[in-house]
Amino acid sequence: MTKANIEGFFAALAEANPAPETELRYTSPFTLLVAVVLSAQATDVSVNKATPALFAVADTPAKMAALGEERLRNFIKTIGLYNSKARNIVKLSRVLIDEHDGQVPRDRAALESLPGVGRKTANVVVNALYGEPTIAVDTHVFRVANRTGLAVGKTPRAVEEALMRRVPIDWKRHAHHWLILHGRYVCKARKPECPSCSVRAYCTYSSKTEGPGADN
Repeated sequence: MTKANIEGFFAALAEANPAPETELRYTSPFTLLVAVVLSAQATDVSVNKATPALFAVADTPAKMAALGEERLRNFIKTIGLYNSKARNIVKLSRVLIDEHDGQVPRDRAALESLPGVGRKTANVVVNALYGEPTIAVDTHVFRVANRTGLAVGKTPRAVEEALMRRVPIDWKRHAHHWLILHGRYVCKARKPECPSCSVRAYCTYSSKTEGPGADN
């Protein structure tokens, strides 16, 4: 994808959704962090079904630590990998209390030092909470970046680095959310909805699906 096409690509996404946000439901920096940890290898829908009841009783690190691993598991048992996630969330809650005065750190390295928090989770948190121009690469972003020609790479880290180089600074703030939403609802894994795609004119995908208005 050329620089001109990248500009047009993001301009089109921005026109349709000027201020995209995460679809995870949260009420505070801490609850966002927990929701993002829970969303690893799980859908936002499944996380959003489980967290209202959880956050009603444990919406701070102190309350989560007091809740404990066993009771936490009962709230999140419908989410994949719930055993390890419960263990990590209780541990990270204690670290936040002991090392960060109960606050979610803004520093990405500090976030990545928390149990259960990897680079993708840290990128999501600093972007959503603090407006940092980070780009988290999940399965949707990875697929869209490679399929469209926006940023080609064999690993999430390679795609992230390519996106950070190629996405113009004016679009970086919201790039992650535009790409994830586009992948979730339009540029789907099994069959992308190319006929209704707002950025099909800029996409280099050679196997666009057919239909009225498709750019084949």
